[in-house]
Amino acid sequence: MEVKIGVQHAPREIVLESGQSVAEVERVVAEALAGKTPLLSLEDEKGRKILVPADRLAYVEIGEPTVRKVGFGTL
Repeated sequence: MEVKIGVQHAPREIVLESGQSVAEVERVVAEALAGKTPLLSLEDEKGRKILVPADRLAYVEIGEPTVRKVGFGTL
């Protein structure tokens, strides 16, 4: 699943492909925003951890990955 994280005062968003479920990502984000943890911690499909200070979160967008089309044919 694709997760986009907007960070305050950063020109670009963080985009990652996560193997976590939607409910799991929602729970982690809600805990960070509620102040239960100082960092939003997510893991991507390659096992890398992404840590973002909870007080710097602008938004988190959770969705299915978009399939990128390759080739020259029209559909």
